[in-house]
Amino acid sequence: MDTALIAAALLMGIAGAPHCAAMCGAAFSVVAPPQGARRPLLAAHLGRIIGYATAGAVVAASVNNLGTLEAAGPMLRPFWTLVQVAAFALGLRLAWSATAPAWFSNARPRLASLAQARPVRVFRALPAPARAGVAGACWVAIPCGLLQSALLVSALASSPLAGAGVMAAFAATSATGLWLAPQLWLRLRRGGNGERLATWSVRLSGVLLAGSAAFALWHGLGAALCGVSS
Repeated sequence: MDTALIAAALLMGIAGAPHCAAMCGAAFSVVAPPQGARRPLLAAHLGRIIGYATAGAVVAASVNNLGTLEAAGPMLRPFWTLVQVAAFALGLRLAWSATAPAWFSNARPRLASLAQARPVRVFRALPAPARAGVAGACWVAIPCGLLQSALLVSALASSPLAGAGVMAAFAATSATGLWLAPQLWLRLRRGGNGERLATWSVRLSGVLLAGSAAFALWHGLGAALCGVSS
C-alpha cells in the first residue's frame, strides 16, 4: 500500500507542477535566484523536501487523533467558510485590478519592524545556502490546497517513515515547477516583457486563488447541504 501511495504522490507532484509554478515560482526565485550560485538553489530544494517529509511523518503519526479533529469540525466550519470567502474576494480583486490591495502596502512599516527582530537578524546572518535551506524547510507552512491534498495521502501511510516518503516524493516531482518558473521569468524579463508579465502574473494568481476558494466552498457547503437534505 505504501508503494502505491508514494506513486500517487509522485503523479500528484508532476500534475501539480504548473500550479506550483504559478503560485510559488516568483517567491521561490527570491529565496534561491536562478541566476545565482547553485548551492543556495540546491539547499532550498533540499530544505523543502526535508520540510515536506517531516510534515508527512507527523501527519502519518497523528492519524489516531483524527477523531478529536472530527469532533472539533462543527466549531471550525464557520471560520473555515469565512477564510474561503475572503480568499475568493481577494482573488477576484487581484484578477480585476492586477494590483495588490492598499492594506498590503500599509503593512510595510510593521514588516520593517519585524525585520529587526532577533530571529530574523540571526537568519539574515547565516550564509546564503543556509538561509535558502531554512526558507525551503519552512515552505510547508504556506497555505496550499495541493499540499493539503498530498498530506491527506501521507496520512494513509502505515508508518511515519512511509508518510515521510510520500511527501518527499511529492516535493521532489512538484519542484520541477519551482525550477522552471524562475527560468521562464528571467527569459521573459530579458526580452523586455517584465512589466506586462508581472501584471498578468498577478491576474493569473487571482484567478487561481478565487477558483480554489470557490471549489472548496462548493464542495464544503455542498456536502453540508446534501447532508441536511438527506
